[in-house]
Amino acid sequence: MTVKERFEAAKEVYRSVGVDARQAIEILKTVPVSMHCWQADDVKGFDQDGPLTGGIQTTGDYPGAARTPEEVFADLDKAMSLCPGKKKINVHASYAVFEEGEFADRDKLEPRHFRKWVDFARERGIGLDFNPTFFSHPMVKDGLTLSSPDEETRRFWIEHGRACIRISQYFAEQTGVPCVMNIWTGDGYKDIPGDRLGPRMRYKDSIERILEEPFDKKLVKPCVESKVFGIGVESYTCGSAEFALSFAATHEGVLPLMDNGHYHPTEVVSDKIPALLCFYPELALHVTRGVRWDSDHVVLFDDETREIAKEIVRNDALGRVYIALDYFDASINRIAALVTGFRNMQKALLFALLQPNAELKRLQDKGKLTQLMNIQEEMKTYPFGDVWDYYCEVCQVPGKAEWFAEVEKYEEQVLSKRGGNRR
Repeated sequence: MTVKERFEAAKEVYRSVGVDARQAIEILKTVPVSMHCWQADDVKGFDQDGPLTGGIQTTGDYPGAARTPEEVFADLDKAMSLCPGKKKINVHASYAVFEEGEFADRDKLEPRHFRKWVDFARERGIGLDFNPTFFSHPMVKDGLTLSSPDEETRRFWIEHGRACIRISQYFAEQTGVPCVMNIWTGDGYKDIPGDRLGPRMRYKDSIERILEEPFDKKLVKPCVESKVFGIGVESYTCGSAEFALSFAATHEGVLPLMDNGHYHPTEVVSDKIPALLCFYPELALHVTRGVRWDSDHVVLFDDETREIAKEIVRNDALGRVYIALDYFDASINRIAALVTGFRNMQKALLFALLQPNAELKRLQDKGKLTQLMNIQEEMKTYPFGDVWDYYCEVCQVPGKAEWFAEVEKYEEQVLSKRGGNRR
């Protein structure tokens, strides 16, 4: 049977439970997922050559990491060509592209330093998201940035954040797509602090001063991202979940951003999504896969990824939740890592769109919980793969193992020829 024939058969199976598989595909084609640029080069960026610091760590030494802006662009192009659906690219401020002989420190960054990113996005008809880079820099003093008691340090990072607001506005104006700008720092303490309130009050004041920079709230979506702990800040983080949620709730136009690796192992973001949707018009996600801790493993088509997608879909929140990916693995082929995670997020969204969500809600409200459990279990063996294959065909990207063969060819022809020097 052809892919289309298998889809037509699967469509009838789903129709029997009130699900329109073709409509699910059409909806999914409109949902953007933001692909992160930092998987391509292990979060090194272009503005420094030193090690990663400030709570960031990438492990592995698989050959072929991107070393230049041109190589990052090429790798992202290759990855996007193997992924179905609507895309955005998520950029960190450390990926500014300077002209020969030029350099601007992070507090002096300007939109023109990201012109090549805008050109890249406009040529491909996609949007851009943005992140200030509060790590891997000499001005991270004692592990602190926006919460630092040293006013010079704090002022530097506030100016960096304000510059990033201007760059985000530039991205949105130039691409015609709203830019999600996420504020995350690794500020905190390795051991028990003597003052928990003071750093958070400075952190709050710093973010408020960043947000004093004028911007169009329809174009720029500033977010605050929380974290339970990190490398070197195991005992205390300034930007805890309670802090981030409270800040977003009390500052108009600010979104909470949840990274599903940033919570205790028994907490799940899928359950937090509907809770936040009760109160926030919009929210943002960084989808990752934590293994024992916030280890940023490649996103899989696993239970929690599916549950995250289900909560977005069944609550009619595809237009309210901004979905981005955030992981970095240097132990495997980096293009394969990008493609695997993106395709799995898309799979999870399609799987969610193929559930009889209205019927599941009705059964729950009627108290028919045995039937509810049974139907949810039965849906796991419905012919989802045939619909996915057809979706890939419609989007004109390789299905199944074909996409990995393309990655292997790219590794042989491109990645294997990259030397060890970064520039």
